[in-house]
Amino acid sequence: MVVGDTMKALVTVGDATFKLQDIKIPTLSAHEVLVKVHAVAQNPTDCKTDANDTSTVLTQTKGNLLLHPRVGNILGCDFAGTVVDSNGTGLRNAGDRVAGVVHGGISPNGAFAEYVAVDAALLIDIPDDMTFENAAQLGVACFTVCQSLYQCLDLPTPLSPTSTPEDILIWSGTSATGQYAVQFAKLAGLRVLSTASAKNVDFVRSLGADEVFEYADSRTPKRIVAATGGTLKYAVDCICEGMTPNQVSMSLGKDGGTIATLLPYQSRRKGVKTVFILAYSALGKAVEFPFPFPQSTEHYENAKGYCKLISEVIATGKIKPVPLRLYPNGLASVKDGFEDMKTGTVHAEKITYRISDTPELQGQ
Repeated sequence: MVVGDTMKALVTVGDATFKLQDIKIPTLSAHEVLVKVHAVAQNPTDCKTDANDTSTVLTQTKGNLLLHPRVGNILGCDFAGTVVDSNGTGLRNAGDRVAGVVHGGISPNGAFAEYVAVDAALLIDIPDDMTFENAAQLGVACFTVCQSLYQCLDLPTPLSPTSTPEDILIWSGTSATGQYAVQFAKLAGLRVLSTASAKNVDFVRSLGADEVFEYADSRTPKRIVAATGGTLKYAVDCICEGMTPNQVSMSLGKDGGTIATLLPYQSRRKGVKTVFILAYSALGKAVEFPFPFPQSTEHYENAKGYCKLISEVIATGKIKPVPLRLYPNGLASVKDGFEDMKTGTVHAEKITYRISDTPELQGQ
């Protein structure tokens, strides 16, 4: 496939807004391949990156931090597409159908674009019977699930399921990460407890959760303790805001346990350990935004294995993707998608865009 020098992409302009612009196609490093993006999925971090694109601290004078705008960075993290330049890596071939994640919004390389440069070792294989639209949601959610269940909690995987079920609590089984966590944990032979709104209890059960409790019910932690006989020691908090830090902590057994958290917090309960999970750490680089996180070779090496694991689990056909909310105008619809996410009108769905639906790309 012939690739030109420029592409359309959603680019930050330095005033907490972004525009669809022509920008140079990213230059590949030695370990990267170039992927033509067919579909992208939206995450809360995309909105936060956009809202904070004037927050880069560049200088400090007389004790005052001077803020300068980020300009020219491409938004978006989750993508699915086809490899168009394998760059001699030997790990990928042109035409491979792949999905993955990049740290969008911090450089001129993001998912909300026609092309993205990606580490060849950190790509998920897409089965032939899976659409690009469904595959676009795999990156952030599945990396986070693997880091939570295996890197943090050291639990069995669907590829090596346990014959002695252990209890695990997935708080918010309707979130994207929660939906995949419920399914991966269940396929691994674990006994899965989860939470949801009253209207979504049956939906989370359909994903494989053994018991689902209403998150808004103040009695839920006590009910979880009763349901687990006071022995629960593993949990994933997919919300990490409001009352959930206390609710999840109080759901654990008398001896406490470990909570994988998607936002950083410390439990106030004695004997409860919290471990902050950040999917970006899998990329093998130090992270400054949205939270400082040191470079971790261990996380990077783990992520290479997780890509193979995710690929194999998805290939079984036993994983249900998060229901899509597909917007009609591709990248031109992202402003609407951001607004819907910020106003809380999206529940148990994944906002998704097809690049080819972008009006500016029609007929190309």
